[in-house]
Amino acid sequence: MFSLTNKIAIVTGGGSGIGKAIATVFANQGATVYIFDMDEAGGNSTAEEIFKSGHVAFFNTCDVSKQDEVKKLVTDIAAKHGSIDILVNNAGVAHVGNAESTSEEDFDRLMRVNVKGVYNCLHAVLPHMKLKGGSIVNMASVVASVGIPDRFAYSTTKGAIAAMTMSVAKDYLSSQIRCNSISPGRVHTPFVDGFIAKNYPGKEKEMFEKLSKTQPIGRMGKPEEIAHLALYLCSDEASFITGCDYPIDGGFIKLNN
Repeated sequence: MFSLTNKIAIVTGGGSGIGKAIATVFANQGATVYIFDMDEAGGNSTAEEIFKSGHVAFFNTCDVSKQDEVKKLVTDIAAKHGSIDILVNNAGVAHVGNAESTSEEDFDRLMRVNVKGVYNCLHAVLPHMKLKGGSIVNMASVVASVGIPDRFAYSTTKGAIAAMTMSVAKDYLSSQIRCNSISPGRVHTPFVDGFIAKNYPGKEKEMFEKLSKTQPIGRMGKPEEIAHLALYLCSDEASFITGCDYPIDGGFIKLNN
């Protein structure tokens, strides 16, 4: 079950965290994985680890906010393989602040990466995916469904992702392209560790515990847990699923009230 043998997959933001886990799980299940990331060290490391485990992955330096970069890479991949079967739009950046404290520069930066970056990848991949169908997974967030303090710009972008997912799912039904989104709660990634170290020096352990307990289940998620849901949604076993968002949040949305 959940085989991706002979599938060609693109995973953005695959150099670390959730994206790395998705790239690794997909490759382990037989996909040829193309990792798009700005982090050359992380992206190369992910690809090398996958190769050492006997599977296939390639790293491409890519700024998803730049359409020409995305289009060239996608065109080259499609020319090599004939089509693209899977796209996971995982690349994204975060920001802490409300509507007053968020600068125009930061707002524009998040929109460029989190929204335009997803658009750029969809715009480039869909013409090739239409040849024989495929599956798209967009990484949304619980913040698209509930209010969280000081996440104004980030929440705005993830709300856009939810709407984009529904639109693509509707528009490409006749092309046998499925499009769904995943909404993680807090997941323990290097980003979380860096955020805590930067904002709470000397209180790392205390803040980690506090953030972990905001999930009713009592801990943060693991990147591999998100990757396994992405695997299901991109597999043939999920062929009857499109236009849906899947919270994977330790009960955050439903059980915190």
